[in-house]
Amino acid sequence: MEKTNGRVAVVTGGAMGIGAETAEQLGKRGYHVVLADLDKENAEETAARLNARELSISAVQMNVGKPESIATAFEHIAKTHGRCDVLVNGAGIAKLVSFIDYPLDAFLNTMQVNVTGTMLCAQHAARLMVERRWGRIVNIASVAGMRAVGKGRTAYGTSKGAVIALTRQMAVELCDYGITANAVAPGPVDTPMTKVLHSDQFREEYSRAIPMKRYGTTSEIAAAICYLASDEAAYTNGVVLPVDGGFLSWGAGAV
Repeated sequence: MEKTNGRVAVVTGGAMGIGAETAEQLGKRGYHVVLADLDKENAEETAARLNARELSISAVQMNVGKPESIATAFEHIAKTHGRCDVLVNGAGIAKLVSFIDYPLDAFLNTMQVNVTGTMLCAQHAARLMVERRWGRIVNIASVAGMRAVGKGRTAYGTSKGAVIALTRQMAVELCDYGITANAVAPGPVDTPMTKVLHSDQFREEYSRAIPMKRYGTTSEIAAAICYLASDEAAYTNGVVLPVDGGFLSWGAGAV
């Protein structure tokens, strides 16, 4: 276990999927991890499961789509723990509709959660990180923000592209305070969300477009996140790290 000196990590969307796996891996590295999730009951169940493995995990309710909920959650974190050293912006939503018919309310809501929520969480976390002049912010982007990944992702792909641009801006703005900002761009991963959104046909077609011929696992994504959150990543700043089995590299081979 790493010597984390009482550091606190906040993982939004931490109740399940990549967020829960990241929380477990950070917990094993000695962090106290706060699972921030809209589904507080599920977050508390995940925290209890991980605490039973002798990790240090707690839960707080946070609706990343509502600025007041973000502020309230971070007030609780500041009051309870007095610090935030690592922020993993993992909360996100997606809705698949053809471009011509994409509803405005769905587009705006996706941008509110995936982009504005990411920015606001990073602002609140950075204010706590500045006090110790050390911090790590890791945003979860997607290969869909770097390349169109099938139809229907007007809002999702656009939002993840914006997260990538936001990450680079944050990296420039925050490094004077000892804070780095990076992003992980997962390819397809077996999560509760993809099991709902990805049809069997899409899953088969997507897998064929990946040199490794498979979806990734939550543990593989979490490992990349944990590197970017570590002391060893001190000179890694403004990076977007694809974890995609070679999907972005393959080009014409994917046809």
